[in-house]
Amino acid sequence: MTRSTEGRSTESSLRALVSVHDLMPETMPAVRRTLKRLEHHGLAPVTLLVVPGLDWTASGIAELRQLQRDGYRLAGHGWRHHADRLGGLYHRLHSLFLSRRVAEHLALDVDGIIGLIRRCHAWFGDHGLDAPSLYVPPAWAMGGVTLEQLRESGPFPLYERFDGVMVAEASASPTSQLQRLPLLGYEGDNALRVPILRIWNHWNRHRATRTGRPIRIGIHPHDIELRLAGELERDLARPIEPIDYDALRAPP
Repeated sequence: MTRSTEGRSTESSLRALVSVHDLMPETMPAVRRTLKRLEHHGLAPVTLLVVPGLDWTASGIAELRQLQRDGYRLAGHGWRHHADRLGGLYHRLHSLFLSRRVAEHLALDVDGIIGLIRRCHAWFGDHGLDAPSLYVPPAWAMGGVTLEQLRESGPFPLYERFDGVMVAEASASPTSQLQRLPLLGYEGDNALRVPILRIWNHWNRHRATRTGRPIRIGIHPHDIELRLAGELERDLARPIEPIDYDALRAPP
């Protein structure tokens, strides 16, 4: 889809990896509203992060298939998006200040993380969906698994964590194995998060402009209704060149 430039700023465009997080049966109405805003700004289709281990109905799976037919890329996003138990001190602090109880990986050892990732990947094929190339752990918290372990045992070629995107293909060069990319977020669901996210987003816009690297725009289903909705709208209205995560992969 070609974006209209009428009334837009003449500032240089940013290459952006745009993703909508937390596709679950209960969030689909909010996701649909978010996709309409992205379509309004000429930024669809984008990457959609699906949480597979929930109560998906046949109609929900059919909607995911239709989204793929419409050009949206599905990605794996954990299993249940909830940690039944908290791990050590780091996980407890992470849960308190950042992730609440969604960072599933932080409660697991390496075998548990790999098992969860493999189960997530298999779910798509089991339900007649195209296999995703991207996996994003909830809260971008990959846990104690290394790139080497993911390359050896993980089924996805791409993994996104908080600081960037890991390319787990054997053909990836050393410089492309971890691509550190700026990240914008808008989940301002309480008064404390709002100023922190504003400072964070300002810094990451500056990083993207200064380095010329793609910027990641991570949108949660209710962000268009939360306290940073206006900032999200302004960012979506900026000159943006959407790119797909597969553009980060090693050439064949």
